[in-house]
Amino acid sequence: MDILLVGGAWLDTSAWSEVVPELEALGHRPVPVALPGQGDGSTSATLDDQVAAVLAAVDAADGKPLVVGHSAACTLAWLAADARPEELAGVALVGGFPWDDGKPYADLFEITDGVMPFPGWGPFEGPDSADLSDAAKRAFADAAVPVPEGVARGVVHLTDERRFDVPVVVVCPEFTAAQARQWIDAGDVPELARAKHVDLVDLDSGHWPMFTRPAELARLLADAISR
Repeated sequence: MDILLVGGAWLDTSAWSEVVPELEALGHRPVPVALPGQGDGSTSATLDDQVAAVLAAVDAADGKPLVVGHSAACTLAWLAADARPEELAGVALVGGFPWDDGKPYADLFEITDGVMPFPGWGPFEGPDSADLSDAAKRAFADAAVPVPEGVARGVVHLTDERRFDVPVVVVCPEFTAAQARQWIDAGDVPELARAKHVDLVDLDSGHWPMFTRPAELARLLADAISR
């Protein structure tokens, strides 16, 4: 099956370089999705541009793909479910949750000169980054792609309630499946509270398991397909 891999803020397609061969070894065709404004040198890209890139990958897939969103891109994966509810095998959300309608996509940190640069490791001290070595942190920061303002502050628009029929797997790295269930049941994640098929799976890692647990992440994504 085609597995579309959509990276979160500051990541380009190289973030999936260690996950791709693991998925191939498990018999799947992984496709890292190139997002406008995250690796192509553009600072004028918008959220609509990124949604269009994900949908183009869905439309080009062989059969119904699994769409994987990491962190902020969990919302991109969910927007794909909203736009193509009958064309997806499912959605996997890694280390995050989808925003609901009307929320800004990733207005998380200061915008400087039209982009949201990586803010350094201060905001991510603790479970998010505990499994990253100092060398890995330096490499991440050096490679981090500033997110265009038009992406970070783009407004999420959801229109098709058939998205709630799309199967969802939430991969829980720096938080636990039990915590995620509490948040969903408390109404903190309204989109998943309404989704009809949600599985929660634990992964013992920080926020970026594609760097620290690529084989384990690949196995969980393959398991998501078997569900």
